[in-house]
Amino acid sequence: RQEICVIKKKSLSSCTPEACAVRMVHLDRVVRARAEAIPKKETERLALTFKIMGDPTRLNIILALRGGEMCVCDIAAFLGISESAVSHQLRRLRELSLVRSRRDGQILYYALEDSHVLDLVTVGLDHIHEE
Repeated sequence: RQEICVIKKKSLSSCTPEACAVRMVHLDRVVRARAEAIPKKETERLALTFKIMGDPTRLNIILALRGGEMCVCDIAAFLGISESAVSHQLRRLRELSLVRSRRDGQILYYALEDSHVLDLVTVGLDHIHEE
């Protein structure tokens, strides 16, 4: 199969930095991207994970848990919001296996599920600090 090339009718000066002056499909790159693509179900789960982590309250909970486990009361005091609001956010984080809980008597402690959650946050922070 050959690469498809169509020259746009716009002049080079009217092209935006996000668009090419020449429209060309590089089939080898498309084939590679398709071969490396993940299943739709995994893409949806990943997008949901980023969406859940994209909420400032939930992200602050994750950031607070970087230092170790905390109970709902600790997190509520840290964030300055109600324990009920914290519990609601923790439920969403637990549903996606971003945090886990451990009971010690009557106290339920929360922690990051694993080091991958911390890695996501660390890479994000590294990225925003590059600028």
